[in-house]
Amino acid sequence: MKRSVPLIITFVAGLVMIVQFYSYPLNWLGDLFNNFYNIILTCAYVLGALSLLVVNGKKIYQQAPGWGYNLVLLLSLGITLGVGLFWIPTGGTPLDEGTPFSWIFNHVFTPLSAATYSLLAFYIASASFRAFRARSREATLLLGSAFIVMIFRVPLGEYLWQSIPWLGEWSISAFIEDVLLGGFNAAGQRAIMLGASVGLISVSLKILLGIERSYLGSGE
Repeated sequence: MKRSVPLIITFVAGLVMIVQFYSYPLNWLGDLFNNFYNIILTCAYVLGALSLLVVNGKKIYQQAPGWGYNLVLLLSLGITLGVGLFWIPTGGTPLDEGTPFSWIFNHVFTPLSAATYSLLAFYIASASFRAFRARSREATLLLGSAFIVMIFRVPLGEYLWQSIPWLGEWSISAFIEDVLLGGFNAAGQRAIMLGASVGLISVSLKILLGIERSYLGSGE
């Protein structure tokens, strides 16, 4: 019974969303199910925050290695949540320009995100170098294309290109945009998206028909 009910709910919900998409008079069912989805998503956010509080609070209480980072995480969560919920201008929203919440977002969260992604770029470049070893003709083409895109998408690469007299009259940016990214890269991405879409459809059908049950957990 514990497995039959979730399977029935999943099948009915998926079937209703498919049917209402192709039947205009039943669009209200899609809106109704989307409202249910938003309610469940909100509850999941609350459960996630409580889980974050319990897990990190336990590490802080036990003073586990690195517990200071857990403390910073919980303080950041509490400050951001408190400012966003209770420090709201009259008739406005927390994201309005000049509010404390927008200041935290623009001057704390955004710079930290940019710093994290900038560090990630070095790891990606290192992993790409190891993965793109020129052991075959295809790997050599991939390595050369990646090198061109990474070097000549920054001002230094543009300056080096323009410094060569017989190459200065050709635009490397146009070549990257029109040939590499707009041609080969776009074609490869479309093929990957088509394959991923077919896989998504097959997995969705397996879930609707009850063949794929991993989302129910391992317990009976």
